[in-house]
Amino acid sequence: MKFNEEIARRRTFGIISHPDAGKTTLTEKLLLFGGAIQEAGAVKSNKIKKGATSDFMEIERQRGISVATSVLAFEYDGIKINILDTPGHKDFAEDTFRTLTAVDSVIVVIDVAKGVEEQTEKLVEVCRMRNIPIIVFINKLDREGKDAFELLDEIEQKLSLKVTPLSFPIGMGYDFKGIYNIWEKNVNLFSGDSRKNIEETIENEDLQSSELEELIGTDAAETLREEIELVEGIYPSFDKQAYNDANLQPVFFGSALNNFGVRELLDCFVSIAPTPRAKQSDTRLVKPDEKEFTGFVFKIHANMDPKHRDRLAFIKIVSGKFERNVPYLHVRQGKKLRFSSPNAFFAEKKEIVDTSYPGDIVGLHDTGNFKIGDTLTEGEELNYKGIPSFSPEHFRYINNADPMKSKQLYKGIDQLMDEGVAQLFTLELNGRKVIGTVGALQFEVIQYRLEHEYNAKCSYENLNVYKACWVEAKDPKSEEFKDFKRVKSKFLAKDKRNQLVFLSDSQFSLQMTQQKYPNVKFHFVSEFDKESK
Repeated sequence: MKFNEEIARRRTFGIISHPDAGKTTLTEKLLLFGGAIQEAGAVKSNKIKKGATSDFMEIERQRGISVATSVLAFEYDGIKINILDTPGHKDFAEDTFRTLTAVDSVIVVIDVAKGVEEQTEKLVEVCRMRNIPIIVFINKLDREGKDAFELLDEIEQKLSLKVTPLSFPIGMGYDFKGIYNIWEKNVNLFSGDSRKNIEETIENEDLQSSELEELIGTDAAETLREEIELVEGIYPSFDKQAYNDANLQPVFFGSALNNFGVRELLDCFVSIAPTPRAKQSDTRLVKPDEKEFTGFVFKIHANMDPKHRDRLAFIKIVSGKFERNVPYLHVRQGKKLRFSSPNAFFAEKKEIVDTSYPGDIVGLHDTGNFKIGDTLTEGEELNYKGIPSFSPEHFRYINNADPMKSKQLYKGIDQLMDEGVAQLFTLELNGRKVIGTVGALQFEVIQYRLEHEYNAKCSYENLNVYKACWVEAKDPKSEEFKDFKRVKSKFLAKDKRNQLVFLSDSQFSLQMTQQKYPNVKFHFVSEFDKESK
């Protein structure tokens, strides 16, 4: 197959939502309809009978939530689909924000009963800022929930989206009879039997035909005709270009748990979703059909396979072909690296690939060369922009709970910090280790993973820190800077890259320090040039 044909048949997208809207279940069912798995894992609160395919970390199976982005690739109808299933919980939002730099479109999952929730608003805001095309999937239609029009209004108002329904429910909750597929002009009848892989679909070009009454009853048929008339009167008709330009968002209804409405979503997605898009670098706009390879690291994961202690850097290919055993330039380090076993993903299952194309996600075995945001090219010196960096909001001392395992503990902390889940600071005064995270739940995940992946135990102590500020001195030899270091010595630490950090205990203390030392700059992220304050 020609290079341009390979690009044209790729769709790379993320699935985002508030926790418990059914995101991971939808991912499973997309895989099921795509023929990638034979049977879905039942994800039900914390009683997990069979772990969801995309939740492959042990802690995810126990907690019943996704704590890391997982990558799943499969073929459907001649199209190569790459799904990035993201965590919904706000404590892991940084992983999701970074993942959104690697997708070409997203599916937003909304719970029919809860409507638009806080985390959904934040994630959609990021998508809007980046002009990422969005499809909305309203889930759990077999449960009692809000009225369809009320939900559509809420999506428009709270998420500032311009929606157009491409399917519409026939009844809701206990009265749920199925869906009218506006996109394909047919009726899908709901059997309520989640064991069935494909629900019954009946072609119905003409809503006025008497056949509709026979299928769903007189009252439901009349209501549906009125509602579809209203939909056609209120909402704009679907326009593929407007959707690809992120100016129009199609909406589908269904029940992922019951495999209902998922095939319709997948079929439409395959035909309308964008192929790999161009991406802005610090020097120019890079297009996918360029011959020279470029890509960037958006995620690092230690211990994908705990038996082998392997660490993988996830690379999104932006342009050109990525080939096995070919040397590529690591732009930040300025050196060439070659990779003998690049991986394609299916959750935790990996297979070695010889050639990958724009839109694909490749896992590269990493011995510590990569950090999030790094760029690989065939030789051109460019860096991709917009990989977010986060200032920690929660801080705790980390202590070794098993002195016999200190080597394992420090190796574990070192590797987990590289994933971007947290940041490590070492106090200048006494060498104590402090961990800073964006979400409090991260501490629990770190503790769990240290014990189960590195055989090391840790405990935490609370530490009162308001903000971590990276310190930049105009003149490091000045008396002002020396005085700052002497007066604030007990609040100073070094991060993993040996940069000086001021751990301010309050907003007032930070303001006073800024006033007292005007030639010392305080940055809220470690990469000053990207974002400073």
